[in-house]
Amino acid sequence: MWARIVLVLALIWGGLAAVAQDLTALARLVPEESSIRDSRGGIEVRLSLSQPVPWRVRLLADPPRLVMDFREVDWQGIGQVPRDGVVDLRAGVFRPGWSRLVAELPGPMVVESAGMTTGTTPRVEVTLRQASAEEFAAKAQAPEPPGWALPKPADVPKAEARHDETFVVVLDPGHGGIDPGAERDGVKEADLVLAFARELKELLLRDGNTIAVLTREEDVFVPLETRISISRAAGADVFLSLHADALAEGEAVGATVYTLSDDASDQAGKALAERHDRADLLAGVDLTEQDDMVAKVLMDMARTETTPRVDRLADALVAAIQAQNLRMHRHPRQEAGFSVLKSPDIPSALLELGFLSSEKDLVRLQDPAWRAKMAAAVRDGLQAWAKDEAARAGVQ
Repeated sequence: MWARIVLVLALIWGGLAAVAQDLTALARLVPEESSIRDSRGGIEVRLSLSQPVPWRVRLLADPPRLVMDFREVDWQGIGQVPRDGVVDLRAGVFRPGWSRLVAELPGPMVVESAGMTTGTTPRVEVTLRQASAEEFAAKAQAPEPPGWALPKPADVPKAEARHDETFVVVLDPGHGGIDPGAERDGVKEADLVLAFARELKELLLRDGNTIAVLTREEDVFVPLETRISISRAAGADVFLSLHADALAEGEAVGATVYTLSDDASDQAGKALAERHDRADLLAGVDLTEQDDMVAKVLMDMARTETTPRVDRLADALVAAIQAQNLRMHRHPRQEAGFSVLKSPDIPSALLELGFLSSEKDLVRLQDPAWRAKMAAAVRDGLQAWAKDEAARAGVQ
């Protein structure tokens, strides 16, 4: 189903690759299948990963070194990788969401080829060749090429004025910009969920009593923490993250509603939400300077009240989607540790509309009539939940 794709990257911009791959996911290093070794006077770098991620490579001087930035790679086991030909090798977090590997070179070298193969075990391969000091300096001292700089976080939009009776829904189309999400046959998850979010927003606004806010209105990169900040700034009554991921293994067909749990319902959910960050915002209180125990206690207190509401939200969404006879996963309600669901004071759920790894889901996700039917179902589920919550709170 998934053909082996070989991405051979032309070394442009004077021969230096500044590569931003249109792939995304958490990856773990597979040390037993990775190596750095001498090759005909040059160096071959082979890094096997658990799944593909966006990445790029360039050279820096003083001392000469190869620098590779990756989107969210767990470098555990890097010390086990053979490293013949390099002076030093180190890896770690470069900035939130990004990690960096630096290989100190024995002398001036330039990138001869760079690419990633995706398949059972994705692999990044970079070949370096010896170069004159002048050639190396020209590559290493050149300014950063377009597209190299990390994207700036999206601005937090100003919240519209609201009244007590207004129902505020924050829709979070996943991925965006440098992070396109899952891809298949030229279709990007980021584009699909943005189109759906826009359609759902319009449907919600017709209600007249609902404010709908998108965490992104276009194809831009929005960090997870910013998505939560947008939700809080809007005074959200509910936060719904929208996705259409891909899974290489296991059953992944039909819509699924996820809620937050440290223990994933199954391996598929665990794979989708394996990397989760510590929630550091609670009702506007900055917890970054608090120790983990204090932060955990405060957030657990908030979740004690929020969790039952989240469960009712998930049930309402599932019931509404099933009422429209739309295809759902065999287990339509699941749990996993998605970071974007970790705002403890805002009821939050994640809706996998379908999976790009399923041919039938791919067709459905591109069908405007199907999207309209799904949007209507989600609207009905949100409205039913809001009505029930108002009744429970004694608000008519």
